[in-house]
Order: sequence, then C-alpha cells, then structure tokens
Amino acid sequence: MQNDPDLPPPSGDAVPQILRDWLQALRSCFTTPTWEHVLVLVMGVLLAPGKRTVSACLRMTGRAEARNFASYHQILNRACWNSRVMSRRLLGMIIARLVPTGPVVIGLDDTIERRWGRKITARGIYRDPVRSSHGHFVKASGLRWLSFMVLTPLPWAGIVKALPVLTLLAPSERSSHQRGRRHKLLTDCARQGALQLCRWLPGRDIVFVGDQRQQSWPVPSAKVAGGPSRREGVARP
Repeated sequence: MQNDPDLPPPSGDAVPQILRDWLQALRSCFTTPTWEHVLVLVMGVLLAPGKRTVSACLRMTGRAEARNFASYHQILNRACWNSRVMSRRLLGMIIARLVPTGPVVIGLDDTIERRWGRKITARGIYRDPVRSSHGHFVKASGLRWLSFMVLTPLPWAGIVKALPVLTLLAPSERSSHQRGRRHKLLTDCARQGALQLCRWLPGRDIVFVGDQRQQSWPVPSAKVAGGPSRREGVARP
C-alpha cells in the first residue's frame, strides 16, 4: 500500500510537541498537510548549521531520502498561504512575549539576494555593499529585499537580536516597466512597510532605526532625529 504523498513521511525525527505549541498561533494559515511540512522545516532551521536551505532542513531531520521531498520545496513556490497574515501573527507573537509594554523598536535594512534565471524577472543590477568601497564600485545582480525587524533583548542570550517580521520585495525598474506597473523606489517600499506595521500595532509607539544610507527615508507621522550612523523616528499611529 503506497503512502499518500500529501502526508508526512513515516521516516525522520518526530516534531516535538513543544514546537507545535509554540507555533500553534500560525496553524490556521496552512492546510493540514502543509502545516506538517512547515513544522518539519522549522525544526530543520533550528538544527541546521550554515545555510538554512530546504535540503539542509530535510537532512537534519532525517528526511534526506524522503519520497515526497518535493512537497517541502513546494511550500515556498506553490502552496497557498498568505505571507501578510503570517507576518502579522508573527509580529503579534513576538510583541506579546518580548515587548509587552513600552516602545517597539523596528530596524530597517535592505539586502541583495544573488539569483539568476529566466523566471526571476524582478532582479536588477545594484551596488554590492559588501565588496564595494568609497573608491571602488562593484555591481551585483539579484533580488532586492527590504526587511523590518523587531530589535529586542533576549533574556536568555543577554544581547539584542533583530527578529524579522516583515520582508518586502523591491522589484527593479526594468521589471516594473515590463509588467506595465509604476516603479516604486526603495523609499516607497519603506514607507508602505512602516505604515503597515503602524496599522498592526495601534496604540503603540514605534521607533524605526536605520543606517546612514536610510537617513532620508520617510517615516509616517514621525519626529525624525538624524545622526552620524543611524536615524530614528517615533511613529504614533
């Protein structure tokens, strides 16, 4: 009798009950088969050293030879789930557990994911911030992402961690023109993301923190104070 390909494979390590309890608030965002696969990937992310790829997660959970390995990859490219709803619930979980009172500090940062291929149409050519210097310009091809992270100290670690809660894709200008859409600058994406977070956290003071490159980025309803290496704004929705 063959196993249902939509069900988790019998081989591999079982998902701990404590992990199921921690992520129960996200359960309604997925169907039952997809939810079981999500739990396996989260467990693999926590265990895998180095790059947290889907294949690495499967290896760490004892599912490297699973017959339905493609089902785990399809979570990121085919499965139907709403990333915005996920972001809002993840933000609520982090705020409730780590920042129940006081202002919420949100860090902004953009990064380039180096990707190639015919189907990756949103990629563009950007300045490589790692390999470039003031006198040397290095180009990089890939996707540009803008990430919003909750900056909070972790009691068990004794350091401040940046916990991503919302990540936006900033398509290249060429990609926007090919799709017949108005091109949005990175500053436009930053403003939209900041407004979205303000709507998700009504009644809370939000402090947006960025590096020197983001000194001129707009913050909704904010009092901005610039600095040599960062800028901050307190947004009151």
